[in-house]
Amino acid sequence: MVKDLFERIQNNKGPLGKWASQAEGYFVFPKLEGELGPRMQFQGKDILNWSLNDYLGLANHPEVRKADAEAAIAYGAAYPMGARMMSGHTKYHEQLEQELAAFVMKESAYLLNFGYQGMVSIIDALVTRNDVIVYDVDAHACIIDGVRLHSGKRFTYKHNDIASMEKNLQRATKLATELGGGILFITEGVFGMRGQQGKLKEIVEMKKKYNFRLLVDDAHGFGTLGKTGAGAGEEQGVQDDIDVYFSTFAKSMANIGAFVAADTAIIDYLKYNLRSQMFAKALPMIQTIGSLKRLELLRDNPGLKDKLWENVNALQGGLRSKGFNIGDTNTCVTPVYLEGSVPEAMIMVNDLRENYGIFLSIVIYPVIPKGMILLRVIPTAPHTLADIDETLTAFEAIREKLENGTYKEIASRTKVDLDA
Repeated sequence: MVKDLFERIQNNKGPLGKWASQAEGYFVFPKLEGELGPRMQFQGKDILNWSLNDYLGLANHPEVRKADAEAAIAYGAAYPMGARMMSGHTKYHEQLEQELAAFVMKESAYLLNFGYQGMVSIIDALVTRNDVIVYDVDAHACIIDGVRLHSGKRFTYKHNDIASMEKNLQRATKLATELGGGILFITEGVFGMRGQQGKLKEIVEMKKKYNFRLLVDDAHGFGTLGKTGAGAGEEQGVQDDIDVYFSTFAKSMANIGAFVAADTAIIDYLKYNLRSQMFAKALPMIQTIGSLKRLELLRDNPGLKDKLWENVNALQGGLRSKGFNIGDTNTCVTPVYLEGSVPEAMIMVNDLRENYGIFLSIVIYPVIPKGMILLRVIPTAPHTLADIDETLTAFEAIREKLENGTYKEIASRTKVDLDA
């Protein structure tokens, strides 16, 4: 007997979906209102926002808003209408690609409509069934989904673990030799939850011993790391050794879209083989022209990055001085690790928002192990030192309530499953 396809879906909403009735609209899918920035509104109340990836504060920069508005007036939201290969190509798309390639020190670049689908399609295009993929176990979901499309073999290594990398490169080398294929090694420039840089320098060093090509997802590193802001590769002095460099516009560029950069021969191949771009509408002119302005500001105003890092250092230094565990982050991403259950986490975040006016992202199981709570804080250039002091005071207060059992006691009186 054939089962109803929807039976499983109706009976099991998934590890996060099971919380929907208690969490939706508040803990997940929240509605933030007002102009994007450190101070916004949530459910009618003013909040201090630490949950935007607008690292450089470009989302509300007057020159950016002017460029976006003028592009909208000149072209509307639809232009160019059609897939880029057939009817959606303009001189502005080419100009943006040329400027992006120069900025990240690569020969060529290609625009992508979205970061997520772009990465999935890049992986799919770069490998065949005879090739082997080696990637970090903590890789972003877009990398994992791209690897899932691979019809050949793949190996994961322990997060940022050099010995595990080498062990799996040895396995991949043996297998690729047998199959007559190659090896694609994938890591991130910055891991967006833990805030650690990928060990690009050490990975590049392994190229002397193993024959592989390196793909780096630098979504959080682009614009925030390196002398010029060219990312984690520049920060670690190995930008030239990254074979395929990828970043999204959704972080430092405060926009929709992404790009991939590499040698011209590789980009030419990708242009004709990236299915997510060949069969999708081109990036609209509002985003294309708007990104040109954003790149100009990012490139020509190093003070934006300097102010960002002033805030990062003040926040992370303050957290460490007060005994908070923020792991070994060496980027802007600031994780605060606490111990507690999912219900305690929900009560704690409610307290932060309602009584302290602090809004941030909470990460719980299954993204991190059971019994752990991760408060993910994203400092940006527009934040102030006063914002940081206010947040540190609030964090000390909620930590005390978590440790003395206040949140557990409140959770026990609510309709929350403490065993979850």
